[in-house]
Amino acid sequence: MSLESECQWVLVAHLGRTWGNGGALTAIPLTSRPERFQQLGEVFLFREGAPVGPGGFQVEWVRQHARAWVFKFKGIDSISDAEALERSEVRLPIAERLTLEDGEHFVEDLIGCEVVERESGKALGVVTGWQDAGGPGLLEVGGDLLVPFVHSICVDIDTRAKRIVVNLPEGLKELNRS
Repeated sequence: MSLESECQWVLVAHLGRTWGNGGALTAIPLTSRPERFQQLGEVFLFREGAPVGPGGFQVEWVRQHARAWVFKFKGIDSISDAEALERSEVRLPIAERLTLEDGEHFVEDLIGCEVVERESGKALGVVTGWQDAGGPGLLEVGGDLLVPFVHSICVDIDTRAKRIVVNLPEGLKELNRS
């Protein structure tokens, strides 16, 4: 497997700063199920799209501390060792991606989907990003439209066909017309 191929990976966390003096790092989870961190073995680290190191890193332990998660990797045993990994992405091979329940979707599978209004059939644009502000997530569509990712609005989601059919409420329809 090529470490550089973007589509081969699932991003599960962003590493932050060092934690303590034993080589651990804080992390922000990018999964709705951070409990999976307890079973991690080998992970791959990337910074600015490029792999960090020649191969994977073995997870020694992961703990939740206050509101943060803390990762400790085997062989990373000092502050200076850990500083070299700060601000890295923690990725897994896509084959290790979790199995989702019916009605759940990976954000990376939503990116690139065409968004179509159910009533008119009008294409509104392509999903270019995701915003998470504490409530339901927002699909960034075509650079100027935010669509709440809720069942009452996103009524038909087919990530294989790269298509999302939306039933826009009047307020969003008005914003879309302007």
